[in-house]
Amino acid sequence: MEQTSMTALICAFARAYHSEHKKVKVYDDHVAKALLTDAIYQQVSNSLLEGVSFFLPGFEGTKEEALRCIVDQQLSPLPLGRAAFAEQSLQRAAFVGTRQYVILGAGYDTFAYRQPAWAKHLSIFELDHPTTAQDKQSHLKDASIPIPENLCFVATDLTKESWPRTLQEQERFSSKSRSFCSLLGLVYYLSKEAFSTLLASLAPLLPTGSSLVFDYSEERYYTDGAGGHTQKLAILAGAANEPMLASYSYSEVEALLSEHGFLIYEHLTPTDMTQQYFASYNKANPTQAMTALDHVNYCLAVKQEF
Repeated sequence: MEQTSMTALICAFARAYHSEHKKVKVYDDHVAKALLTDAIYQQVSNSLLEGVSFFLPGFEGTKEEALRCIVDQQLSPLPLGRAAFAEQSLQRAAFVGTRQYVILGAGYDTFAYRQPAWAKHLSIFELDHPTTAQDKQSHLKDASIPIPENLCFVATDLTKESWPRTLQEQERFSSKSRSFCSLLGLVYYLSKEAFSTLLASLAPLLPTGSSLVFDYSEERYYTDGAGGHTQKLAILAGAANEPMLASYSYSEVEALLSEHGFLIYEHLTPTDMTQQYFASYNKANPTQAMTALDHVNYCLAVKQEF
């Protein structure tokens, strides 16, 4: 976490590529490309094409076809699906009283800069390591993307015990206001002990009825039974010095959440995700269909009386 997150950068690129090149979209992040800048976008494109033999052994075709296959088949399904799930869940929560959106490990998330009308009453908090947070703010400035009034940057290290205090010190934050918390793309890189510690730190900040959304690798993720796409993403994360550290069974996730006062409200498997969030795209693009990443599940939990 001492450097700008490469996995966060790749996820932003995948969202930007999808938004730019697809008419029917799984998820439309029309701000991502401006945030990255044309130079970084092209640099990532070139790097992916240099790795075509890793992503697509034996591929024959043009560079444009190769890049589309790499992004559509390898990179896009995970960030697109989880973002669509999270923002649909956030919208429902906003309609029933949620007033704060807390994004842990915000990376290059762009929700605050394209927020719809229903989100204007939310106070949005982007929490991330100071290095990544500073890099993102520089990109926002360079791209002339305005900072919305309801957004607060919180530079903090989520592996340190002090991060809850840093959040509580923000003038707009209230532990009495119902919150929606996003941990998208974060749980993979925490040990089971660290994830439990994070939940223990987060729970006291949230009143009953608050929500928590995250994705996680299920227990077969690191076995030989995992699909080739899954194995390659794990290799890439390790190569970027961001190794994936833990996987869970459903019962483990359920027990861990219960220990800290959360009850699973919605849980999606890869099949569920493909059916619910990729169906319209796949109908419009039958020869370029996408499926959710194998052995990755998606969870929405709600804080209970504890």
